[in-house]
Amino acid sequence: MRIALTLLAGVLSLAVQAAPLPVASLDRGAWPEQLDSPVLFDVASRAEILSFAQALQESEMLDEPQLAARLQLRQINLQMIRAVRARMWQRLWQNYDQARQSCEQDASFCYPVESIADLQAQAATFAANVGEFYAPWLAPARQFHVDYLNEQLRKAAVFPQSGSEIERYSAAERNGDELNDRLFLLTFAGGPGPQGGATDALADYLRRQKLAATFFVLGNRFEQRRAAGPGNGLRTLYAGQCVGIQGWEYRSHAQWKDWQDSLRRSQARVQSELPDEYVPLFRPPYGQRRADGEAFMASQQLQVSLWDIDAQDDGPLTAEASAQRVLSLMLLWRKGVIQFHDSQARAQPAVEWLLRHTAQSGIGWEDCQAYR
Repeated sequence: MRIALTLLAGVLSLAVQAAPLPVASLDRGAWPEQLDSPVLFDVASRAEILSFAQALQESEMLDEPQLAARLQLRQINLQMIRAVRARMWQRLWQNYDQARQSCEQDASFCYPVESIADLQAQAATFAANVGEFYAPWLAPARQFHVDYLNEQLRKAAVFPQSGSEIERYSAAERNGDELNDRLFLLTFAGGPGPQGGATDALADYLRRQKLAATFFVLGNRFEQRRAAGPGNGLRTLYAGQCVGIQGWEYRSHAQWKDWQDSLRRSQARVQSELPDEYVPLFRPPYGQRRADGEAFMASQQLQVSLWDIDAQDDGPLTAEASAQRVLSLMLLWRKGVIQFHDSQARAQPAVEWLLRHTAQSGIGWEDCQAYR
């Protein structure tokens, strides 16, 4: 039995070990209009939805070996991929219907779509009817959506063997689906950084902008900041913001035998130090958590808080490229939870860019205290 389990683990590991896929990024300069009104936000949103729908539809034409090769995996969970695709189609159809509400003001990319089948039919041919004004956007948008779709399908392909934010384990977990159209929650993970560093500057910037975001902290880094600074240092740092937990260390909580202690220690420390800022939310590192952890989470009065828009600001993207990725995904999904990393120096300039380019677009930012 032990030998069989070892061989199975080896086979499963081969399924997920592969070269990294390109990180999706789109230069928003290819889009010819500023998003300086709710109507123009909708125009751009309709275009992003149709472009992504086209990429999604084309991926469904691949058989299992072709899809595995495209995702650079030896084995894939085709059932999960199909489930994720179906959920995407439902969301795209709903989003397109929302984006069509302003078609009387601007008819660009407005088509009669009364069902998912109608959306699929329009997506298959929309590129031929884009027109000269939007034509420079077509190719880079297509590449962005293919790359982004590959990111998501790869996560589905290895789920649940390798957990992630791609799928909820239960209805108790949150990922932004419950937000209203055009409403987004800013979140930051992996902090706090060293005193006087990126986290401090970012939190101060958000206060000046009168924005309240959720910072998911690591217990060991939180404790280091507490020991190194003045008694009220953490309260000053996070004043006016919300603070959830990521566990004691930045490591997967799926296989860690001490995962429950990790949450208890972090929760007790943050709740004691920041009673006004603490929110009972757990952001699992890498999105990995226990599928059977719901009862423990409930006993601690905690909820898993996932995300559906990842800035990738801790990877190869520049601050501006990260912000442009986020904006493209905001146009596509029209609501959701955005994840940045506050200890990264790129996070603040990325947020600044994002706020400048959405200031007149009609979107809203969810109050972090209301998202609990």
